[in-house]
Amino acid sequence: MSAIGIDAATDLAAASTGPDEISRRLESLPASSYAWRLVILLSLGGCFEIYDLFFTGYIAPGLNRSGLLTTTTQAFFGFSGIGAFVAATFAGLFAGTFFLGFLADRFGRRAIFTFALLGYSAASVIMAWQTTSEGLLLWRFIAGVGIGVEIITIDAYITELVPSWMRGRAFAVNQATMFISVPVVAFLSWWLVPLSPYGIDGWRWVVLIGAAASMVIWVLRLYLPESPLWLARHGRTEEALKILAMLEASAATASARPKFVADTVPARAPMKVGFAELFRPPYLSLVVLFMVFNFCQAFGFYGFANWVPTLLVEKGITVTKSLQYSFIVAFAYPIAPLLATSFADRLERKWIICGACAAIIAFGMAFSQFTDPAALILSGVLLTAANTIMSYAYHAYQSEVFPTAIRARAAGLVYSMSRISATFSGFIVAYMLRVAGVSGVFGLITSAMVLVIVVVTTFGPKVQGKPLDA
Repeated sequence: MSAIGIDAATDLAAASTGPDEISRRLESLPASSYAWRLVILLSLGGCFEIYDLFFTGYIAPGLNRSGLLTTTTQAFFGFSGIGAFVAATFAGLFAGTFFLGFLADRFGRRAIFTFALLGYSAASVIMAWQTTSEGLLLWRFIAGVGIGVEIITIDAYITELVPSWMRGRAFAVNQATMFISVPVVAFLSWWLVPLSPYGIDGWRWVVLIGAAASMVIWVLRLYLPESPLWLARHGRTEEALKILAMLEASAATASARPKFVADTVPARAPMKVGFAELFRPPYLSLVVLFMVFNFCQAFGFYGFANWVPTLLVEKGITVTKSLQYSFIVAFAYPIAPLLATSFADRLERKWIICGACAAIIAFGMAFSQFTDPAALILSGVLLTAANTIMSYAYHAYQSEVFPTAIRARAAGLVYSMSRISATFSGFIVAYMLRVAGVSGVFGLITSAMVLVIVVVTTFGPKVQGKPLDA
């Protein structure tokens, strides 16, 4: 075919293929090495987000050792304690997800994926050189804003690049890849936090290493296409078709697929959904459900993840030993989602979430009661595994139920509730730790998980096998 003929065919396809048809073609794609490569590349970018988020807990003993923050405070909202550092992190995450979620919907998944990461890495570098608690908390808040934007952008990005029948596995692989950074940051903290290499506090080295490594994103972004669904919803159908053709060709389906002609699929104008529509049917019930869910799940996930070393210290274990145990527990983060790929797309998403919450309750209570190192590590590993399984499932769940036009901002809206919850959980956990010990902390987590099970079981929609925007 001549160049003129190819251009004419492309123009005809662009004119006759709307966003809904692109969604159906994406849904019919088989798995391909190219699709999985895109998931891995996005996940490698997300590694730095997880690294930055998780060092919150691992460097806490170092912040205390350097005299910048205390473990607990007498006042509930004490801004000189580690709880304030946790709160600053999640206050920034709230601002990013709630107020800036629209950025990925407006400017595209690829651009925001790149610049949000660079923004929070720069803020982390500045934070690493702070010598006052006020400066530390301010720059931690600013870094949190960038992390919040990055999280919801990656979720929307992956949701729109893979069909529903493999989306559960894609998110499980995504979480497993990103969580590789957790044992890395745990090891670096175990090694560096008790030390001061070259006269610089070890916790500062942990922060700076992650920020320096994030520069690899400039290489990763060269291999990432924009979401074809996002392009189509913004009237850039020709660009969307080129990316879709690349996905189909990589799956060896492009040659077998018939050419699209004008009467194959009726053209339809792109669906326009404004932010205000989220607060009206049919989206209002979903928004309320996921707001309640996110508010509660954060207590289970971050109530443990951000406090592992501190909880171990409170149980009488030395700082060095607590970081060593935390490093061992951290290996559950990448391993558990990989194991979950065996059932990620076989079971309905809501039942995976509820089962994981029940496991969090059981293993959390066990962790609160044990003092033997082996039993503590085992229960910590199982609790972490349950948390990560819940995490991959709800990241997929809360992205795929909303339409493409507002997927990032809708996910940002509901996800912001977990950021509010985690902001206050820093103070609440610190308070519970002071007045009721480790058992009191896990009593709080149990209550939150019970509420999650009730609301998701009762009101959670079924998504298995459904195409996007269905």
